[in-house]
Amino acid sequence: MIMPSQFPLNKLIDNFNGRISIDPNVIDMPCVIVSPQNLVELCLFLRDDDAFKFNFMADIGGIDFYPDTPRYQLVYHLYSISLGWRVRIKCPLDDPPKVPTITHLWTTANWHEREAYDMFGIVFEGHPDLRRIYMWQNFEGWPMRRDFPLRGYKDKYNPFGEERPTTTQGPVGDIL
Repeated sequence: MIMPSQFPLNKLIDNFNGRISIDPNVIDMPCVIVSPQNLVELCLFLRDDDAFKFNFMADIGGIDFYPDTPRYQLVYHLYSISLGWRVRIKCPLDDPPKVPTITHLWTTANWHEREAYDMFGIVFEGHPDLRRIYMWQNFEGWPMRRDFPLRGYKDKYNPFGEERPTTTQGPVGDIL
């Protein structure tokens, strides 16, 4: 049995031949950065390769770096139950944010992806049921985006909100 301190990071880097990189600022667990185009292949490799066996997708979190670019980032946390390893995957996204779904690899990704969609407007291409999970279907905007007003938008239920902009930057409401 491989001990947790022997995480084969070099095997991962060699297998992806320059398509992933290591985040040197992370010290609590191995952390790689991958483009949306290589995300599914990386996740499939981490799940199926006998050296890794990442059989549990624990979390997906979204980040908005507005006004910086790339504006968005998804952060995935995977866990190998048999080996006791954790790995973090960072996936930077352009605006508008789109990334392929990983629900076909781990069913737990379903609700995590829906949450990231609902809060940030990140579209997971190929998701089987991408719709809002917290906000109502007609809610306009993405509440965790940094340019979303703190008091929300003004309407009959929220008289203290900000006036809606006449032109929108990015998707508003249900875009599917």
